[in-house]
Amino acid sequence: MQMIDTHSHLYSRKFQADMPAVVARAKEVLSHVFLPNIDLASIPEMNRVADLDRSFFYAMMGLHPCSVKEDWESVLTAMEAELDRGGYVGVGECGLDYFHDRTFVAQQKQALRLQLGWARERNLPIILHCRDSMDDVIQLVSEAQDGRLRGIFHCFTGDAQQARQVQDLGFMMGIGGVLTYKTSELPPVLADVPLSALVLETDSPYLPPVPHRGQRNESSYIPLIARRLAEVKEVTIAEVARTTSDNALRMFGMLEHA
Repeated sequence: MQMIDTHSHLYSRKFQADMPAVVARAKEVLSHVFLPNIDLASIPEMNRVADLDRSFFYAMMGLHPCSVKEDWESVLTAMEAELDRGGYVGVGECGLDYFHDRTFVAQQKQALRLQLGWARERNLPIILHCRDSMDDVIQLVSEAQDGRLRGIFHCFTGDAQQARQVQDLGFMMGIGGVLTYKTSELPPVLADVPLSALVLETDSPYLPPVPHRGQRNESSYIPLIARRLAEVKEVTIAEVARTTSDNALRMFGMLEHA
C-alpha cells in the first residue's frame, strides 16, 4: 500500500545529519515525494536531493511568497530560465502569505500572476501557498483560469465554501498534519469533500502530525495523515491511499509511472 507525499522540503538543513535514514523510511511507505522550491538558494539543494533517485523524488520550480522581496522580478526571470531547462514537474511553491509579513503583498500578487501564467503556458500543475490569504488566492486563480490551469491548494485549512470554490476551479486540496490536531476545524469540512479532490502532503520539516507535533516532520509520516483522513471520510486507509495517489499522479501527468 504505497502513498504519495505531494509536498515535502526534504532538502531542508534539518535533514542533513540523517538524510539516508530519512529517505529509507520514506521509501518504506511512499512511491513518490514531490519537492516544491522556495527561492534561488534552495534550487541546488533541492536538485541534489532529487538526484538521489529521480524515480522517487520530483522537483518543482517556483518562488515562495515569503521569499518575495524587492528583487522579485529578477529572481523570477532566473527561475523561469531554470524551469525551461527541464526536469521540473510543477510550478511552486508560490502564492500569498499574509501571516509573516505584509510588506510585499502587492509584489506577492504580481509574482503569483506570473507563475500562474507559467503553469498555464507549460501545462504544469501549480502548488499554492495561501496562509491567511485563501480568498485572495482563490480570486487570482479564478481570474487566471481559462480551463488550462490545475494545481493544489497546499496545506488547505479553509471552510466549506472555500473548499467548494477550490473544486469549482478544478483544483485539489493538499491535506497534511493539521488534520490530526485536536483543534483542527478540517474534519467537518472534509466530510463533505470527495476523496477525488484531495491529495496527501507533509510539508516536512513543518507541521508534523500527531503524535510527532513539536518535532521535525518527515515524509514517512504520511500514513498518520492518511489514517486520520480515513476516519473522517469513514473509508478504509487502503481507499485513501489508492485514491489520493491516483489523484496525485493524475495531477502531475504521471499515471503511466504508477
